[in-house]
Amino acid sequence: MADLIIRSSGGSVIQHGSFNDRVYLMKIAGGDLPAIIEQSADLAANNGYGKIFARVPGSMAPLFIAAHYNCEAIIPEFIRGNEDLFYMSRFLSEERRKISAKEREMLGEISHLLKQGEAESIRKDSIDKVVPVEAGKDEAAAIASLFGEVFETYPFPIDTPSYIEQCIDDGTRFFVVRDRGSGDLIAVSSAEVDRDSLSAEMTDFAVSPSHRGKGLSLRLLDAMENVMRREGIVTLYTIARLNSIPMNRCFLRLGYSYAGTAVNNTNIGGRIESMNILYKRVIR
Repeated sequence: MADLIIRSSGGSVIQHGSFNDRVYLMKIAGGDLPAIIEQSADLAANNGYGKIFARVPGSMAPLFIAAHYNCEAIIPEFIRGNEDLFYMSRFLSEERRKISAKEREMLGEISHLLKQGEAESIRKDSIDKVVPVEAGKDEAAAIASLFGEVFETYPFPIDTPSYIEQCIDDGTRFFVVRDRGSGDLIAVSSAEVDRDSLSAEMTDFAVSPSHRGKGLSLRLLDAMENVMRREGIVTLYTIARLNSIPMNRCFLRLGYSYAGTAVNNTNIGGRIESMNILYKRVIR
């Protein structure tokens, strides 16, 4: 079952539930502080969750440090190109804090990619010449079907057409690639736009198993970037699976920087995994 979403009268948004075994402060309104910190702790304690995860504007970070949070990632000048954004966590069990041997190995691979300078390793004219297009609500069922095919689990119900429709109503932009012959949808991604911070999360990348290895995710990301740039977005970012080296490489190749790793954070691919946070400042 998908985790619950709580929206405060002040404008804060909290997700929580046993699926991700966490409380996630997705958006924090200043008027809800400091009460929202205690509210999140109560939610976690009452439900036995293993982690509280929060997206915290830099000006609010000291309050979370005082409440025993640690910083897992920082995106500089995230909010309208001015204020930093901190990804902060409070672990409520020692087991949740531990990094597996496999993930330690993956972190080593990410470090190797960063040393290699992946941003310089590919030219845009070498990307597969497919042309992604923006999708409307009429394609919600096809988008949800592809998500359901690709992801065993996901932190949000993206395999449900009504959820996709609601996301579009809320301003999320979906981009798709269709097979040239059949016209079937074979790849999808989305840009979750936040006009308040002038940022966009580049997320929900899914490519049909029969069409992988063709650079479709890279092409989708490039197309979304072009749209976001034209619309005045300042910061692009993603929360990518640590265990998916190809997805991390995709972002690094287009010039994204590593901000940090959220340890044991998200139920995706059938289990809770650690997630890398990557970002890029848009040059207009």
